[in-house]
Parts: sequence; C-alpha cells; structure tokens
Amino acid sequence: MAQKVDLTKELKKYFGFDTFKGNQEAVIRNVIEGRDTFVLMPTGGGKSLCYQLPSLLMEGTAIVISPLIALMKNQVDAMRHFSEEDGIAHFLNSSLNRAAIEQVKADILSGKTKLLYVAPESLTKQENIDFLKKIKISFYAVDEAHCISEWGHDFRPEYRRIRPIINEIGQAPLIALTATATPKVQHDIQKNIMMMNAAVYKSSFNRPNLYYEVRPKMNDVDKEIIKFIKANEGKSGIIYCLSRKKVEELAAVLQVNNIKAIAYHAGIDSQTRSLNQDAFLMEEIDVIVATIAFGMGIDKPDVRFVIHYDIPKSLEGYYQETGRAGRDGGEGICLTFYSNKDLQKLEKFMQGKPIAEQEIGKQLLAETAAYAESSVCRRKMLLHYFGEEYTEDNCSNCDNCLNPKVQVEAKELLITVLETVIALKEKFKQDYVIDILLGRENSEILSYNHEDLEVYGCGQDEDEKTWNAVIQQALIGGYLDKDIENYGLLKLTAEGKKFLKEPKSFKISGDHDFEEEEEDTPIKGGAACAVDPALYSMLKDLRKKIAKNLDLPPYVIFQDPSLEAMATTYPTSVEELQNIPGVGSGKAKRYGKEFAALIKKHVVENEIERPDDLRVRSVANKSKMKVSIIQGIDRKIALDDLAFSKGLEFGELLDEIEAIVYSGTRINIDYFLHEVMDDDQILDVFQYFKESQTDDINVAIEELGNDYSEEEIRMVRIKFISEMAN
Repeated sequence: MAQKVDLTKELKKYFGFDTFKGNQEAVIRNVIEGRDTFVLMPTGGGKSLCYQLPSLLMEGTAIVISPLIALMKNQVDAMRHFSEEDGIAHFLNSSLNRAAIEQVKADILSGKTKLLYVAPESLTKQENIDFLKKIKISFYAVDEAHCISEWGHDFRPEYRRIRPIINEIGQAPLIALTATATPKVQHDIQKNIMMMNAAVYKSSFNRPNLYYEVRPKMNDVDKEIIKFIKANEGKSGIIYCLSRKKVEELAAVLQVNNIKAIAYHAGIDSQTRSLNQDAFLMEEIDVIVATIAFGMGIDKPDVRFVIHYDIPKSLEGYYQETGRAGRDGGEGICLTFYSNKDLQKLEKFMQGKPIAEQEIGKQLLAETAAYAESSVCRRKMLLHYFGEEYTEDNCSNCDNCLNPKVQVEAKELLITVLETVIALKEKFKQDYVIDILLGRENSEILSYNHEDLEVYGCGQDEDEKTWNAVIQQALIGGYLDKDIENYGLLKLTAEGKKFLKEPKSFKISGDHDFEEEEEDTPIKGGAACAVDPALYSMLKDLRKKIAKNLDLPPYVIFQDPSLEAMATTYPTSVEELQNIPGVGSGKAKRYGKEFAALIKKHVVENEIERPDDLRVRSVANKSKMKVSIIQGIDRKIALDDLAFSKGLEFGELLDEIEAIVYSGTRINIDYFLHEVMDDDQILDVFQYFKESQTDDINVAIEELGNDYSEEEIRMVRIKFISEMAN
C-alpha cells in the first residue's frame, strides 16, 4: 500500500480497539510496507493482530502457517468474532473433506478470503503448492515460529521445509512470530527461514500480573491442589500433567471432591476434546486437567491459575503454559510442583533418541531444574533465560521475593568458580565444573587427566547445591555466560575477567532443597481488581446468566477488565457503557441495558457518588451499505438480487448481514430462506445451532455433512443469531 494508512482508524473499524498494544503498530506498518518482520511477543501480547490487520488491508490473501488444527479453528473463529465479518478467513488442513477444500479454494479464487491458515503438512502437498501459485499472496506468516528450531520447546521437523516451499510458490514478504524464544532459538529461526535481515520487534517478556511459585512435590500433592482450588472457588484454571494417565486420575479425584473439572489429552477422541474445551470456555466447568496438547489455541483471557503437577521439560514450555494465566491483565497464579525424581524420569524418556537430541534435552532440563531450585527472584531468572535483564531487586510477586532467603557473602566462591572455568579452558559444562570443584573421580575427568589440575577438589568444603547457586547467580549477574551453540559450555564474560582483577562483594542465597522442605507459605495472587468487589461479583453473575441464556461463553459478552472498569466508574446508561474499555456500540446496545440497570440500582441503594469524569462516546453511524441492506431485507428483496444490486458476491452479502446481526441488530430473512430451503431443512440446521457449543461454520459443515451448502448453513445461522441472541 503506497499511501500512508491511518492504522488506528483501521484497528477501530475492524476490531473495535482504540489503541495498539506494545509494538503492534510498528510491526503492522513494517508488514504493510512489504518488509520481512520477526516478532517476539509474549502470550497475551496480541501476536495474531500483527498479521490479521495487514491481511485485511493488503491486496491478495495472507498465508498463515500454523502448527495445530485446534489453533486454526480457534483463530478463524476469533477473526470472525473480532472483525464482525465471516468468511474472510479459512483454514486448509487434514480435517477438511474434499468438498470443503474445493469450497475454500473457490472462496480464495473469488478474492474474498483475506486470511488462509495452512498446516505445514498441508503446505507440502503438491496440489496445494500448485494452487497457491495461481493466487496473489499478500504475505506469509509463520506462527509459533519456535517450532522451526530444535532448541525450541516444540520442535516440528516439517517446519524446516517452509522456506524451500515458499521459494517454490512465489516470493512475498515474510513475518515470523513466536511467544517464546531464547536468543539461540531466535537466531536459529532467522537462519533457517532465511530472514537474517528482517526487522526484529521484541516485546518485554515480563508479565507483572503473574505470580510464580514452586513447591516441593510431596505425597499429598492432590490434597494441596484441592485445597488451593477450593480457596479459589469459581475461578478458571488449568492443571498440566505430563502423562495422560495422571490427567485422567487427577480429573477423577477433583470431580469426586465436587470440583467442576474435566480431562483433556490427545488420546481422547477429537469430538470429546472439542466438547471439553468448549465446556471450559463456556465456564460450565472451572478446571481443565490436561497434557500440553491443550492450550495452544485457547484464547480465554480470564484463566486465573495454571498449576504444573509435573515440572515441564523446558523453561520455554513453562513460560508459554504459565502465560495462559491472566491474559486480561488480572490475577494469574502460576504454581508448580517440583521433585528431582521427575527430572530423572524425564531424562529416562530421552534414552534411545539421537545423542545430539539427548544433549539438547538435558540442557533444557538443567535450566528448568536451576529455575525450580533457585532462591533468586523467579521473574529475574525467567527474563534472563530469554535474554532480558530485570533490574529490580525484588519483584514482590513470586515466592522467592515474598519469602527471601538470607544472603551470604560468596566473593571467594565466585573467584574459585571463575578460576576453575579458566583452568578448564572454557570447554566444559556446569556439571563438569562442579565435579572438578568437588574432586570427583569419574572416567571423563580421568580421561582428560584433570585430576592433576591445581583446582581439582578445591571446593570440597561446600556442597553441590552451593556451587550450583554460585554458578547460576554468576550467570544472572553477567560474570559467566553459557555457550548454547556448544551445549552450554561455561565461559567468562568481560565482567567476569574484570571481577577476577578487582574482586568485589558478591552475595548469594542458597538454593532450595526440594527433597526436605515441607509445605509452608500460603499462595499469593497478583490480582488487578475492581474498586467495588460486591458490584463486580454481581456483574459477573449477570454475565453468566445472560451467557447461559444465549449459550455463549461469558467472556464473549464482556471480558473481566470491562466488568472491573464498570465496577470502578459506575456507568448507568447504555451511552456511558460505551466509554468502558472493550465495549463497542454494538455490544453496548446488545447487552448493555441489563448491566446499566444493575449498576444504577446498586448506585442508588448504596448512595454511591459516581466519578464525574465519565465521557460519553459518540456512537458511530452504521455504514450506508449496512443501512441499505437492512432496508432491502425489510422490503423483502431476494438476497441474490440484493447482492447483485450492491456489486457483491453472495458470500460477501452474507458477510455484511452477519456483521449486522452479530452487532446486535435483529433482521428477518425468512422470506428468502423459505424460497431456497425446505422447512424441515431449516429446522434441522436451526436445531443444530441450538444444541451446538459453537457457531463455527467449519465445525457446522463437518457435523452436517454434505446435505447443506456453506451458504445455506450461514443463512440459517443468521436466522438463529437474529432470533436467539438479539
């Protein structure tokens, strides 16, 4: 696009937001200007918008390469919900039958599809390559780009083939996005996908609202978890377990204890998984117990806690999974249970894999263990892992900062470590350095004749945990560095060399011993909350009631931050509600009356003085196109004739009508429906939407088979939404 686009205006038009978050605007501008772009943005930072908005503004179809089918369905659904448009996004993967694939291709060729999600496996099929060569591609987006790197927590070999396939299909700008990437993984992605000259946009990985805690894994973990959930009754949470068996067992234990919980793992059939996921989104259940198969495509903003029953395999996995808590900026408690035995089990799982893969796996596990056992600020350690410096001494929102261990002077210990690393010519890893310090005799040390070194056994007065703490805190302090390219060899930094010449105070706190510690401190949360908790609770109840009546997930009505704002500024009319973040004119008109009435009643009964700085937004007029479509339907003009008169494809007209009904306006297209469908057919599809947990058109096509066309299903869905939700 040659002309300068008012991106804020376009953001408001398509997504209803007033402002961009973080780097979003700069990223989108870079994509629109046709340059390669690399985006590092934590979960909840708004990655999807970085390719969704440009796809709507640029000529052609954007190809989004995405690793999970569940994620694609969720993204397509979200795209339609946020933009109030349907049919502009499609996905192409193994879940589609031949008829559905042909329909997708027809929509793309007609030019109406702006966003196409493709699984990497589907991208490699020759028929798809040949098809994509025929169309105008605005840009390629590689989502979850860490899958390219074997150092990433979710390596997918097929991701390595993306660049050759793009070269075959045809050049277009490229945007790669990931929520978790260490400097090593970032370099690996850029190198493999041949975008070393891309503009890099890196957001802070700090999530201040998340509270991190690691607890020793004793025999009564189930009891601790039940106690915690009961103390957080009614809040949404995810519990991650490594094995399917544990998922099933724990879900059963929670259910017996009257906790609304459900299991989710790859061994459960896809229909049941989908139903379980929907039940969680709809708040019919509070807790989902899952393997890491769950969550990649979950966009639930009000998950209040994430519990790791087992320690994750990598800090990247841990960061991504905990990142599903508190995405709305509210409370997010991240509780992890840790035992050395779990690490040993995970190491055993690696046996039989190629040596290089085992080495990488062991390094990732070692980082996770260091994080769990350390008494340093959790936030500081996590951010250091992702190449970001956290300068605060105390984050006040993790167990280590709220219950700090006594610090001891360790200047001499650090000197000993640095001298040992130098004596080993900076060619060995942390565990080997500690073996030398402790004077251990093993075959590796003997093969190098390192038992003859002067430093051999010089650290026998301290135990292994102390030396681990010294090295870990020296890494965070910038005295040592790990050469990730060479399996984590320890090397001195310039700061480390300077320290040896001019030693200064260096204090450490001892690591936790997770084999001896007992249960102690209560869990603390990092909640953002409303000024009026009583009103907030009433608003949540009202939201749940409306959602249940409409069979919609509660957060589709209003998200938690919107309710918190309502319980702080007390808007008492539909007009004032439009001044609340996340409440557009359509939503205010559609759902606002009951909320405004409840707030007004509460204000009067409690003699509350409302803030006097409320600004009432002007309500944007509906576009002329929408008004004329409504008038045409009122005059009962056949929809195909109406589309022709507006210069629209039939599917584009349905897009417009869907936007109208989804924004809260009731319309009646029965006169046309009865011309093109039998009454029984209309009733059949209507009944499907009445009983279904989702209005996703692709799910509907799968369920209803080949009996109905996509247009027929969409028209009945318009009737359903208009009659049932408006």
